[in-house]
Amino acid sequence: MLEGRIIKALSGFYYVKTHNQIYQTRGRGLFRNQSIKPLVGDLVKFDAREEMEGYITEILPRRNELIRPPIANIDQAIVMSSAENPSFSPLLLDRFLVLLEAKQIHAVIVISKMDLAATEKLAEVRSTLNAYEALGYPVLSLSAHNHDELQKLEPHINNKVSVIAGQSGVGKSTLINALDETLELETGAISKSLGRGRHTTRHVELLEVYEGLVADTPGFSSIDFSDIELQSLSSCFPEIRNRQDDCKFRGCSHRTEPGCAVKAAVEAQEIATFRYNHYLRFYEEIQSRKPRY
Repeated sequence: MLEGRIIKALSGFYYVKTHNQIYQTRGRGLFRNQSIKPLVGDLVKFDAREEMEGYITEILPRRNELIRPPIANIDQAIVMSSAENPSFSPLLLDRFLVLLEAKQIHAVIVISKMDLAATEKLAEVRSTLNAYEALGYPVLSLSAHNHDELQKLEPHINNKVSVIAGQSGVGKSTLINALDETLELETGAISKSLGRGRHTTRHVELLEVYEGLVADTPGFSSIDFSDIELQSLSSCFPEIRNRQDDCKFRGCSHRTEPGCAVKAAVEAQEIATFRYNHYLRFYEEIQSRKPRY
């Protein structure tokens, strides 16, 4: 019996790496009967057969998992946004960050295509990014065509399992290609009518980059909060989480209650207004969600 990590799932096969060898495996029928599906990133035990093939017999406990993209045991997420083409969206960026905070996955923010933004837009983007840096999120502005800028990412990748997340067209596959030119991942042009990229990545795969593993994932433009409960949303905003114990009422929703430390911090400009507005928007979204039975 061997142990390894699933680095790719494709057409019913799971490719497991162990001791610098890759085995093509299948899941036991037991998993299907129990509605358990192996995920890329899973640490597994498997029964090796001839010609580097085998069957997965056990999925070891997961530290975390994401539904979209389907991946497990992630150390961090590199969340990519672009300054232009598609246009920078703090709302979408916050959707990613809230999901990651809920899963307790560290986030690194990477902004691409800064060279495409007009001067006024560039100043707006940089001002917004300052708010994220103040919260403790690492923020990197990178160009896939600038080797020196790319090297800034190396210490964030080494010895970690990372997932690159972001909407279609921001340059995820282009970035990975630039980090390792031998990968030759497919990239796509931006749709002028939709303002976003085509989904060129069709499966999840962990790739060796620098001294870490990086997942290129199918792009997407929206994230739902189906796994986030209303009472836990405030903890997904670090600036709210750090102040909510100072509110007058326990269980404060930070919306209409008197003596709210969070609202006071917003009025004092200690919490960015756009971040607070996104909290209110996400609160309403979760509150209006149909109950699950």
